[in-house]
Amino acid sequence: MPKPEKIQAVAEMKELFENSSSLFVTDYQGLNVADMTELRSKLRGSNVRYLIAKNTLMKIAAKEAGVEGIDEHFTGPTAIAFTSDDPAAAAKVLNDSFKDKELPRMKVFVVDNDVFDASDIGRLADLPTKEVLYSQVVAAVEAPFAELVGSIDGFFRELVGSVDALAEKRKTEG
Repeated sequence: MPKPEKIQAVAEMKELFENSSSLFVTDYQGLNVADMTELRSKLRGSNVRYLIAKNTLMKIAAKEAGVEGIDEHFTGPTAIAFTSDDPAAAAKVLNDSFKDKELPRMKVFVVDNDVFDASDIGRLADLPTKEVLYSQVVAAVEAPFAELVGSIDGFFRELVGSVDALAEKRKTEG
């Protein structure tokens, strides 16, 4: 009979698996307390939860949540970064930490139910954040309209100038 604490832990992890659009399975072995605290702080700043738990409990929670293709990565010291926000932001923090300390080592990651090999983390980390992508889309959509408005404005400015000049000419003639 499983202990109530373990049942509770599995239920909480299952909820994290279900509510996260992305998760990153890492090997944290070699990170000292200061490094782990710094990493967790950076991840929290990107709205990412970094969880360390027993591999057997993580396997059960992942299976109950319907997450497939990652069971074989629950070996050795394992931590999972969960996010329902921008996966690129989480990937940047983890990838930058790996570049600095070569820790934590990425085992596998999942984005929108697609499982990716650890070697692909750099490609995800190099993507702009959602906010940057949104602003780029807005700029791309806005540019033609701004150009059109500028052209129309120039046309009407010229037209008003011509009408004013014609009115001035009529005043002087008459």
